[in-house]
Amino acid sequence: MKKIAFPKEEKAAIVARLQQYFSDELDQTIGALPAEFLLDFFTTEIGPHFYNQGLRDAHAALMAKMEDFGEAIYLLEKEEVSHSPSGKR
Repeated sequence: MKKIAFPKEEKAAIVARLQQYFSDELDQTIGALPAEFLLDFFTTEIGPHFYNQGLRDAHAALMAKMEDFGEAIYLLEKEEVSHSPSGKR
């Protein structure tokens, strides 16, 4: 699996959100570097679980759409005219 990575600006925004969460919810301050380490931990250790669930959800959605396509194709089928063995209709 390809390593989960965020662009520099996005990573900085996530780190700021972690810092805000610690302040608002835990009444604690966390520096940028510890917040970045925490983000790296979540990304490495927990991120694959979310990533894999996203893949499973996408697969299920795709399979449902494929089933819809199968039904749509079935509805487009024309009734076939059967011919008698003698060639007469």
